[in-house]
Amino acid sequence: MIGQHLKENKIYCGTKIYNKPKYVYIPLVNGKNKDVITLVKKGEYVYKEMQLAKVKGNNLPILSSVSGIVVDIEKHMIFDGTLCDTIKIENDFKETIEKTKRIEENINKYSKEDFIEILRESSIVGMGGSSFPTYLKYKSEVNTLIVNAVECEPFISTDYEITKTKIEEILICIDAIMEINNIDNCYIAIKKNKKELIKIINNYIGTYPKIKLSLVPALYPMGWERYLVEYITGKKYKSIPSEVGIIVNNISTIYAIYNTLKYQKPLIERNITITGDMVKEKTNVTVKNGTKLDEILEFVGLKRNEEVVAICGGPMMGTSVTDDLVISPNVNSIIVNKKINIEEEKVCLRCSKCSLACPARIEPGLIKDYKDNKEMLKKLNVNKCIECGICSYVCPAKINVREYVRKAKENYNEKV
Repeated sequence: MIGQHLKENKIYCGTKIYNKPKYVYIPLVNGKNKDVITLVKKGEYVYKEMQLAKVKGNNLPILSSVSGIVVDIEKHMIFDGTLCDTIKIENDFKETIEKTKRIEENINKYSKEDFIEILRESSIVGMGGSSFPTYLKYKSEVNTLIVNAVECEPFISTDYEITKTKIEEILICIDAIMEINNIDNCYIAIKKNKKELIKIINNYIGTYPKIKLSLVPALYPMGWERYLVEYITGKKYKSIPSEVGIIVNNISTIYAIYNTLKYQKPLIERNITITGDMVKEKTNVTVKNGTKLDEILEFVGLKRNEEVVAICGGPMMGTSVTDDLVISPNVNSIIVNKKINIEEEKVCLRCSKCSLACPARIEPGLIKDYKDNKEMLKKLNVNKCIECGICSYVCPAKINVREYVRKAKENYNEKV
């Protein structure tokens, strides 16, 4: 198994709640899909959890995280550092919802059809970074569920906190998912060095004989879906795990599913880790979708200036962002560090370290050289790159190989 031992720099520090943004800016996007239909107009009153827009193709609703007045459509930065249209809503702080809710006593009783539709209506997506609509995964017939609690990037601890504090609810939800979807086996994947968390899970898992704990190496990028499937089951697939009868869900996604099955609560908020060298009080914060980064940083007592840099995501796969960033379900961490002088790139040494370390088993150095050659990029399987950043991490010439490969992917996919 190819991987890197990275210094974790994780602070397990509990969770705070920030739920008072004056405005939210709801991104009109699902993952990288910005092809949406807007359903509300400027000046319109919207309820909390009301549908504001829908994504073309997968019909996933985009929901309001507050009640209030639609102010305008504005462009703001999203998770990947690009600008995106957002619906600006002035929060009236009343948290008004349109429909009366009930608590479901037995979440195992849903039919598969109802379960899938509830996930769609509640806009449940992959919270490990992909934002892939979860309901689409469950349309397949599968026999194994893998719950990804590996959280392999340094600094990030949201999944750890969710697992530590909500393990009973998570196990109840997994049991319901398995019964509703006629799934035979479930594996909760966690790094073997997380002794405290393993002990907590083992205190509860014994009453669920079909749910097993799978301890994986403390390597990066062990949380990669393809790695997990192969390590736990020995199976390989071409495109998606359902080809071999497997679904992989992030553990925070499982908890989001629990909330929608139990309390009819859609995915309109999430936990994010706020950490880094410049953050004195490192913490996890529960925030509403559409909250701006500058408000969150102020909430934890941090003022941005020219001497710091903020990274959305982990240090390996994250993107440098500004205070204008707005939170969406695939934002799991903000790292704020002191700005440093980046070493100047040297000429490639042809050492092949990037190729030997690549978990996708491709040739990052050659892809960099042939970044504008469509025929060669196809032969080099450029689309297999998962943008994990290991190639840059191991490069002795300090070349940002990942960025070259990422741009090569973009160039290749624009041309085909």
